[in-house]
Amino acid sequence: MAPPDLAARPTFGPRAPSVAVPPTQASGEALGARRAAILERLGATDRPIPGDLLARELGVSRQAIVHDVAVLRAAGQPIVATVRGYLLLRPSATDVVRAVVAVRHGPAEAEAELTALVDLGVRVVDVVVEHPVYGELRAELHIESRADVAAWAEATRRSGAHLLSELTDGVHLHTIEAASEDRLDAARAALRGRGLLAEGS
Repeated sequence: MAPPDLAARPTFGPRAPSVAVPPTQASGEALGARRAAILERLGATDRPIPGDLLARELGVSRQAIVHDVAVLRAAGQPIVATVRGYLLLRPSATDVVRAVVAVRHGPAEAEAELTALVDLGVRVVDVVVEHPVYGELRAELHIESRADVAAWAEATRRSGAHLLSELTDGVHLHTIEAASEDRLDAARAALRGRGLLAEGS
C-alpha cells in the first residue's frame, strides 16, 4: 500500500508547457509603454517638463529619457528640448504672428534683451546663428515670461555654458511671436532703443 500522503495526492494529466515571453519582446513592450507615457505627460501641459522629473516619475535614468525622446523625435513627434525641459509643440494659434529679428550683443546683455521682449507680450521661440563649418545652428528657447527668463539665466550661470551667439561675435537671430503686429513692432523698437537690433531688422 502506498504511503497515505501519496495515496491522497490527486493525479493530473500532462502539464501544458508554459509560454515564456522572449526578453526582447518584453523589453520592447515596456519601452513602448514608457514612450507612450512620455508623450501623454508632455501632451497634458503646455509648459516644459524637466527630463529628471520624467525619469523619477517613470522610474528610469535620465539617460533613458534622453534616448526615448530621441527615438520619439526621430519618429516625427514634435518634441523640443529647452533649458527648462521637454516641450511638445502644438500648432500655432491662427491669431499669432511671427517674425525673425537679427540682433547683436554680448552675453551680458542677453538677459535684458529677453526680459524686454517678454515684457511686451512677445514669445522668444528660438535662437539661430550661422556657423562657418556647421551652417545654421538653432536652439529652442520658448521663453514667454520673466520666470522663464530667470530660469534660463540661472541655468546658463550654473552650467557655465557659452551662448551660441559667442560663436558669431554676438550676431544671432530670434524667431519671435505675439498676438499682433503692433507687439512685434514694439519689440523691434525696444531692441533698437537698446542698441541691440542689427541694421535692417
